[in-house]
Amino acid sequence: MIAGDEAKFRRKPRADAERNRRRLLEAAREAFAASGAEASLEEIARRADVGIGTLYRHFPTREALLVEVYRHAVEQLAAAAPRLLAERRPVEALREWLRLFVDYAATKRVIAPAFQALTGGTSALYAGAGDLIADAIGRLADRAVAAGEIRLDVAPTDLMRAVFAVTQVDDAAAGREAAFRMIDILLDGVKLRAAGGD
Repeated sequence: MIAGDEAKFRRKPRADAERNRRRLLEAAREAFAASGAEASLEEIARRADVGIGTLYRHFPTREALLVEVYRHAVEQLAAAAPRLLAERRPVEALREWLRLFVDYAATKRVIAPAFQALTGGTSALYAGAGDLIADAIGRLADRAVAAGEIRLDVAPTDLMRAVFAVTQVDDAAAGREAAFRMIDILLDGVKLRAAGGD
């Protein structure tokens, strides 16, 4: 019993630390979206409801925080594919994933300029991210094709590039809404029609 209690006490700080890390990443993503990559680290700590020392324990530099915000956004996007496929029809899973991709693109757009100042590591980070994202949309598109919901001749990365291009407008809110409309237009264009339909 005592040994079990000790184990629980040993695990708790790790659970608390992971929770704080997740809160910091989410707070940083929101702050960077609102204020750019130079957002105040003190404000990020306040948003996460932790002290600035906790932020620095997890992310010793602004650059480390930027990298982890980006990596976290990629991991969330990749993890969404199997979850959506389990919850929705394939074409609707693809639609929702593309909407999540819009938010990922917005995060990347804000922090990419800061990445350019970093030395080394960012090209590998981008390459790894590209592989994860391409694999995710590939799985979604393959399932929609197999279900007879979209055409076989559609390259999943072409859908993604079209949506990404629409997000690159000056007004982030307008870009998001325009990207959502583009997703609907694209998916309507690649859907297979029922036999005898128009």
